[in-house]
This record gives sequence, C-alpha cells and structure tokens, in this order.
Amino acid sequence: MRPRWRVRRVVAVVLGGLTVLAIALAAASALSNLGLPTRSFPVDRLGDLDKARLAEATHLRQNLGAQIWPGWGAADIPLVLYNEEYAFLVGCADPEPGWVTVPGNTPRGGPWEAVPGDVVAGRPYFRQQLRSGTTPQAFTVRVNGRYAASMTTREWLRIGLVRQFHKDLPPVIRSIVPYRLALRLFLGESDGYISLVLHESFHAYQATVAPARLAAAERATALERDYERHDGAMRGAWREELGLLSKGAAPGSREEAVALAERFLAHRSGRRAAAGLGGNLVDYERQREWLEGLAKYVELESWRAASTTPGYRPLPAMANDADFRDYSGFPARRSRELTQMTWLTSVDVRFYYAGMAQAILLDRLMPGWKDRAFSDDVWLEELLAEAAGK
Repeated sequence: MRPRWRVRRVVAVVLGGLTVLAIALAAASALSNLGLPTRSFPVDRLGDLDKARLAEATHLRQNLGAQIWPGWGAADIPLVLYNEEYAFLVGCADPEPGWVTVPGNTPRGGPWEAVPGDVVAGRPYFRQQLRSGTTPQAFTVRVNGRYAASMTTREWLRIGLVRQFHKDLPPVIRSIVPYRLALRLFLGESDGYISLVLHESFHAYQATVAPARLAAAERATALERDYERHDGAMRGAWREELGLLSKGAAPGSREEAVALAERFLAHRSGRRAAAGLGGNLVDYERQREWLEGLAKYVELESWRAASTTPGYRPLPAMANDADFRDYSGFPARRSRELTQMTWLTSVDVRFYYAGMAQAILLDRLMPGWKDRAFSDDVWLEELLAEAAGK
C-alpha cells in the first residue's frame, strides 16, 4: 500500500504546485495590466513614434510600391491618423475644412489647424478635435478632393482592443488576462502596424483609380445580412475553399498552383450552386474580394518586399521604436496568415483572405494581371480561371 500512498502524495504535490503557479501567473498578469495605458499620450499631437511610423509607411510605399502594385508608389496619398480626441492630417497643405466619407459623400469634421511648433518629415501637419464620436474610421476619406488613407494611431488601436476585451470578458477573467501577450498576438509589432497603414493607403489608391468600383464594393456590405442567411449551409464548404487557397498561396511549383487553382474554382462553383446563391450575392463575394482582398494582399506584400528587397533600409528614426523588428518577422507572419485563414468564421473577414490568396496565385500564374485588375467587371476569380486555362 505504501507505493500507492506515495503516488497520491506526488500527485497532490504536483497539483498543489500547479495551483500555486497558476495563482502566481494570474497575479503577475494582473500587476502587468495595471501599467497598460488607458489614454493616448500625447493626445493633442502625434508622438515621435507615430510620426516615425507614418514616415516609414510613406518611405516604403514610395520606394517599393511600384513592384507591389503599378502606380501605387508614385501616387500622392495624404494620411489621416486619429486617436480618441483628435484627427491629424499629414501630406496636405492648406486643407479645406473636414473630410468627406467614402462612398457616402457626407461631409464630416470641421476646420483643420496647423499643429503649433510641430512637423512631420520637416513639414507642418494639421489637426482637429473630434466631436460627438465622429471619426474618419479606418478606410479612405476625401480631403481637398483627394483620397487619403485613414487609420487609428497604434496606441489608440491597442487601447481600443483592451477595452473591447474588458467589455466582452466576464469580470472575474478580465483583470487577469495577459493583455500584453494578447496585443502582440492580435496586433503584432510596429511592422504589422505599418503594413495596416499601407492597407488603407491602397484603398485610397483604389478610390483614386477606380472610384465607381470602390463605391460599389463598399456599398455591397448592405447585402451582408442577406448573405448570412445562406452562410450556415456554406460554412463547411467555405473552410474547404479557404484551405485550397491557403495551399495554393504557399510556396510550391507552378504545376501545383495550377492544380489547386482549378480545384478551388470547381469547388467555388459547386458551393454557390448548392447554396442557391443569386447573381447579386455572387457579385457581393467578388466585390468584397476585389476591395478588401487586394488591400490585404498589398498589406502582406509590402511586408515581404521590405523584408526581401536588397538594399532597402527603413528610415533611421525607426531605430527608436523598440517594437520594430526591421520586417524580419515576415516568414512567420505569412505562415500565420495562411494558417488562420482556414478557420475564419466572420463572413466579411474571409473575403480579405480569399482575395489575398487569389492575388498571390495570380502573381505566380499570370504576370501582368494587375494591369487588368481595376478594369470594369474584371474579377479575381475570372483572371485566375484564365491563368489556369479554364
């Protein structure tokens, strides 16, 4: 009987140790959370790191944009950054008041004022205080008749995500969740934030070159609820479809890419027929993949180009950003993106990834496809079918 007693004692000691360790980790997490910022600082002007990241995003686009998407690197695209109280405008001299929503064409905001005693890349920039919860949102807006990229500051993005966790989690859990780890998992380092700014910058370029297509694709979100009524029956088929695209976007031979493209196209056609999707909902899929899928593609391609292009160097100011990894994390980011796209459940988010993966396949199968991608009624899946010889 003595050996059995010893086993029980060992189990009790191990369980007790694990309990103590869990309590210690929870306490450490709670203490770490106390140091998380709850308000942007500074709030009435851009911080040095905000300015460095914006400058690096523009630097990357202007130096590598031509190889990522023809014409994008040379485009004149202002940037709007905002936090909980202020919107800031960079790259636009003497701006008219406010901004105009896209595609709603609704005027928002008020007069811009030059930020006193401060510059971005040696040039004045502007601000206005936000009122009544109105923000430019993360997309594109028009300022002075030009399409600008709009994005939250990185600090406010992080604060907002923690607030969302607090709202969604039970009270007992919310204080011990390791938010710093969660922020790193969900938002990544500054490299990822810069790529998000470039995602919105590409929306501004889409609006500049193909305004009617962008407006139609954004208005198509009105069909989301109707689409969701079919989604329950399609969810399993969508997972299989995204799995095929994920494999196709991964490194491999041209023959493998062609075979996976053919399987994807056949699967997609079968899914739509089985679900009885009408033409308007088929177009909804295509439009969202064109709008958000291409921007997601540019987001990832920007990171890849910065990571792999010989001679490319980030701006010196980025050396002051402790969260910047010199784009070295691209392989892990690509692998994570291609893995997580296979289990995404959100209706709209899946189109980001489906469009992105089709664009990656087109890079391998149809050089020059981007010259046709903004033409009216040209869809990514049609280009892919042509590339695969279907």
